[in-house]
Parts: sequence; C-alpha cells; structure tokens
Amino acid sequence: MGGDAAETRLVVELDGATSAKLVADGALDRRVVVMLPNVTAVQVQQGAGRGVVKAWMIDQAQGGARLQMDLSGDARVKRRFLLPPADGVANYRYVIDVAAAPGAVMTNAPASKVKPTPEIRAQFLPEKKPALPLKKVIVIDAGHGGRDVGAKGGQGYEKDINLASALTLAEQLKRTGRYKVVLTRSTDVYIPLEDRVRVAQRAGADLFISLHSDSAPETNLSGASVYTLSDKASRRATQFVSQNDWFVKASLSGDQGVRDILFDLTQRATRNRSAVFAQTLVSNIEGKAPLLRRSHRDAGFMVLLAPDVPAVLLEMGFVNNPDDEARLRDPAQRARLMRAVTQSIDAHFGEQVRLASR
Repeated sequence: MGGDAAETRLVVELDGATSAKLVADGALDRRVVVMLPNVTAVQVQQGAGRGVVKAWMIDQAQGGARLQMDLSGDARVKRRFLLPPADGVANYRYVIDVAAAPGAVMTNAPASKVKPTPEIRAQFLPEKKPALPLKKVIVIDAGHGGRDVGAKGGQGYEKDINLASALTLAEQLKRTGRYKVVLTRSTDVYIPLEDRVRVAQRAGADLFISLHSDSAPETNLSGASVYTLSDKASRRATQFVSQNDWFVKASLSGDQGVRDILFDLTQRATRNRSAVFAQTLVSNIEGKAPLLRRSHRDAGFMVLLAPDVPAVLLEMGFVNNPDDEARLRDPAQRARLMRAVTQSIDAHFGEQVRLASR
C-alpha cells in the first residue's frame, strides 16, 4: 500500500487471475468491499492503512476472498485493474486506487503531515504490530412494516413492537463503538422479504438478526424463541439465490460442479455459525426474559435463506399474550431484552470486537 491523503493505492498479490466484483465503492458509508471470486485467503490478513485508507482486512467469505477497507474520510474507488506477470514480477497483481473527494480531510493523515509516496512493493512487508480489525457489520431487520402489519395484539400491531426493538438494539450496538449497524427499515415502511436479504448481502454482513413478535391460537403461550435455517429449507436457498442474483454470479462463477461444491461449503459453514450464535443468544436471554420450552428451533423463513450471511430470527414473545405484549411495549423491559442480544453479539465475536473499539 502506498499513497497520501489525496489518493492511495492498494495492491493484492495473487498466484492467478481473477475477475473481481466491487460490492461497495466507499461513497455511501466510507467502506469499500471487493469480492475476489475463487480466490482463497488461507487466513485472515489485516493491517493499518495510510492516506485515504484507515484500515484493511482480507478474509474468506461467500465463495472467495473478501477485501474490506475502512476509509479515513469522504472518498471512493477511482479505478481498479488486474496486472498480469511482467517486468520480472512473477505473480498477478490486483490494483485498487482510492481517491479522496474534493476538499475532504482524512482523519488519519492530515495534509500537513503527508509524506512522499513510498514505493508500492516496499509496503508488502509484514506489519510490526497487529492492526485493529474492522468493525463487524450487524444487520438488524425489524419484521413486517407498512401494509404488512404482522400479528395483532391487544394494544396494537406486531410491526410497531419490532421496529421499536430494532431501533433500541441499533442504539445499544452503536453506543459500544464496536460495530457498524445497518437497519433494513428505520420507519414504518413495507420491505419485501427478499430485499431484506439483499441488504445483508450488499452490506457484507457478519450477522443478520430479524426481530419478530410471535402469535398463537391460544393466548396462554409465552416466551421468546430463536430460529435458524432448517436443513430441509436450506435446499430452497439454491433456487432463491439463482434467480438473477448478482451476488452468486459474482462469487461462484466457473464450472458448475465447482460452483455446487463451493455453494454447499459456504451454506454449511453459515448454518453452523448461525446455530452457534443462536445458542449464545438463548443463553443470554435466559433469566432476562421468558423463554419457550424449546427455545432454539429451525424453520424455512425467507430472511434466513442467504447462504453467505449467518442469520437468526428472534421471536421476542407472543404479541397476543397480554403479559408478553406488555413486556415488549415497556421501554425498560424492551431495553433489557435488547441488552441480552447485544451481550450475545459481544460474546459471539469475542476479542475482535473489543479490539475494534479501542
């Protein structure tokens, strides 16, 4: 990596060619995401940035390597290209130039302190000390909304409880300084189910949490439950993502047999991570809110179908149970439940999120 506060170049060395997909160019939220399909990142690599780039990380995700960069200010990807072996260089090089917006000030590289641009290849030396990891991306989905009101309780509709809970959780997570939080909706609007999944994919989500309030024919049922994708329903994901899906086309291109294997491995790893988080979530909710007797369940909910994003659906209680509805509508009780969710996320990502907040 080399450059200054006006423009910074990052070079990824590869042992073969690739056709990369630019998922996010940094203009929207100062985060660049580039997918390198069929590229293997043997281990997570990360480092501090320079100039326009604040920090970077490469990890394995969604059938290829994923490069993420946090930017130091308003900037975007200016150009990117692949260089084949030439002029004594035996490997391929994928080059990304990130340029600051006119008049933008980079927080980690004040213009007055910018040093001359170093030679690019000198920057391939290992970091002398570990850099901070990028913040984990958490996508919060408030179930229902707009004309889709959800279940009806004695005091109103499910959609309002779900939105209030999502906003509470988002505020708690942002307050920690450890996460980048994305909401599928922040107002009372209708969002199609498949679009909610796309939001998580395009955000490069590390975790997707869909918040709902249950309903049952009987009003005596009470307590929260957590759902992950069932084995039977996971077969639907193949059909779901194959319908004009830009993401899978970018990540799993090539031979059909290889595609199927990569898809299966990706989906299986995602389901395992989802199940691990679900167990952590149930453990943290216990004692802070009522739980159903079988609190971890599986189902084929549409919002759980993304094969590349660990996801859970939290039924926070039964909206047609007077006690559950009163608890979910009470700001203090709602905040207590969302604190259990926040603690679960902290526990799930462990040391990485503690480092990211420093």
